[in-house]
Amino acid sequence: MNYLIKKAINLNGNDLVMDTLDISYAKREIYIIGEITDEMATIVNSALRCLARDSDEDITLFIQSPGGSVSAGFSIYDTIKALKCDVVTVACGMAASMGAFLLAAAGTKGKRWCQPNAEVLIHQPLGGTSGQATDIRIHAEHILNTRAKLNRIFSECTGQSSEKIESDTERDNIMSAEEALKYGLVDKIGDPISEW
Repeated sequence: MNYLIKKAINLNGNDLVMDTLDISYAKREIYIIGEITDEMATIVNSALRCLARDSDEDITLFIQSPGGSVSAGFSIYDTIKALKCDVVTVACGMAASMGAFLLAAAGTKGKRWCQPNAEVLIHQPLGGTSGQATDIRIHAEHILNTRAKLNRIFSECTGQSSEKIESDTERDNIMSAEEALKYGLVDKIGDPISEW
């Protein structure tokens, strides 16, 4: 089912009929909805780069995601960190796992939002493998190294110690908007639309 709504608008003096995603893109808004995959990362990275070429104005990234691929998430994170413009992040519904990482770590400090009823979930990276003992050890070391990297970045963007991050991500840690604000994952509760 197609949920896009067509709407007649006037954009920069031009009368256009656009769907809601086109309108959002024209307003420098990008959505991460659902699992973070390589395909999604390619689309998001392409949109980020195109918008960054057009202007140094803020880009707003709305996140409603259960998480997903760590490598895909890191590719979005690296793209955002390379941009000259600020990126406003907004948790909608649930920003979990890699979604929470992008919310907190990729968003520009001071411009990370959590909608009042949204939740944020942090935990250690998940992985699984089978095969020879040597291969299993290699994959286990990789997951531990990835966890250390995630913990270091979370520590930098929240102000929490790496030890606290490691302890708090040992199991699923689900936070309300207020708890995410207190923890340092976000800077504001609400929606940036209230400031437009």
